[in-house]
Amino acid sequence: MRQRKVTGVLQRKVIGLHIYSPADSAIREVPSIDGVRLVRLPASVSRQPAAASTGGEPDTRASIIHKLKSILLIVDRKPAPTLLPILRSQQQGEILALLLGDPDLELSLTEIAARTGAPHPSVYREIQRAEQAGLVTSRKVGNTRLVRANTASPYYAGLGEVLTRAFGVHAVLAEVLSVVDGISTAYIYGSWAARHEGQAGQRPVGDIDVLVLGEPDRDQLYAALSTAEQRLARPVQANIRDSAWLESGSGAFHDTVTSRPLLRLPLPGD
Repeated sequence: MRQRKVTGVLQRKVIGLHIYSPADSAIREVPSIDGVRLVRLPASVSRQPAAASTGGEPDTRASIIHKLKSILLIVDRKPAPTLLPILRSQQQGEILALLLGDPDLELSLTEIAARTGAPHPSVYREIQRAEQAGLVTSRKVGNTRLVRANTASPYYAGLGEVLTRAFGVHAVLAEVLSVVDGISTAYIYGSWAARHEGQAGQRPVGDIDVLVLGEPDRDQLYAALSTAEQRLARPVQANIRDSAWLESGSGAFHDTVTSRPLLRLPLPGD
């Protein structure tokens, strides 16, 4: 387990933390609250003294438990997203952008998790917060909870527009390119993809770069990109290459594209 001390506070990034003892099964993990993950030690484990191992050295597991017995708050924070650093996390932005970007879209929590790549517990917490704030509404169909944008919210139009432009770029492009014939795969590259992956920049991303692989219908492609430009309020530049270009291509442009983050767009057939 990695740890660092920052201004006297022990910070630890917890990813599936499990500590075993002879008497108890495992440390119990409690869902995070506003970016802070709480971990509760079983009482019998926290009372165990640090024991000596057979080699005469302190037992590492017991020593760790002994040091942690009074520490119940373990911090798990990620930096604010570089695409729009006014939100708590990129997951929050992408979940809200997905829903507020399309008023007709109604998704289950599982579908939201699949589309955004966010863990189901994170989706559940973000939807809870969004519904309490009146940004989304939900209904139950059997055991399934379906969620959609609350178009009656006074924040809907403005917030949906901002979130779509900041976090919904890949969702918009995937939607408009899904009807274009002849595309094998497509990626966002360049500055927006780099920001999406957390790389900082000096100014907002002015345009979106898309790599289209295959033999797309050019008329359909340019019509789709025009629609995307209107929704994203910025130019979308497409570079078309053959299906094997990423693996077999060469030259300065190939080196530039492949040396930076690539965000694959989910298209029909993927």
